[in-house]
Amino acid sequence: MRKLENSELERKSVEDFKQAEKTPIIIVLDDIRSLHNIGSVFRTSDAFLIEKIYLCGITATPPNKEIHKTALGATETVAWEHNKSVIEVIEKLKKDGTSVYAIEQVENAIFLDDFKPEKEKKYALVFGNEVFGVSQEAINLSDGVIEIPQLGSKHSLNISVSTGIVVWDLFQKIKSN
Repeated sequence: MRKLENSELERKSVEDFKQAEKTPIIIVLDDIRSLHNIGSVFRTSDAFLIEKIYLCGITATPPNKEIHKTALGATETVAWEHNKSVIEVIEKLKKDGTSVYAIEQVENAIFLDDFKPEKEKKYALVFGNEVFGVSQEAINLSDGVIEIPQLGSKHSLNISVSTGIVVWDLFQKIKSN
């Protein structure tokens, strides 16, 4: 085996990315503190052609040197918008016909491996604050809650890791539909 050179990876240009058909997933970040986590979510969103990221509440926005360190240019490809209110974003998305799911640990959550996305539907995934998670008000407005099954003692994953796991899983399920 030979490691591929960057020139062999068939990377999309910024313009090609913007014109490409997107995966019908929107990411909503609810009060994310870490600039590195925000950058990592941008990078994951670029990798899977995510439609858009909403940066809500205290979540910082590009341009930002610390976000750029982990985003590596993905802030130039992935569409994003800031809104102070995650509630306004969820209400807007639902009004537009998008199914909104919080990623959290709650009573009666659907485990990620049991979640079956419907064909032709667009999904918004709400990820919460590193300490407090998704706000209860946002959970209440969501169409459902998806939980990542965990077996260890912490039952807590970094928000950027959670985003990668959930987006990869939904991407695979949507792609196979």
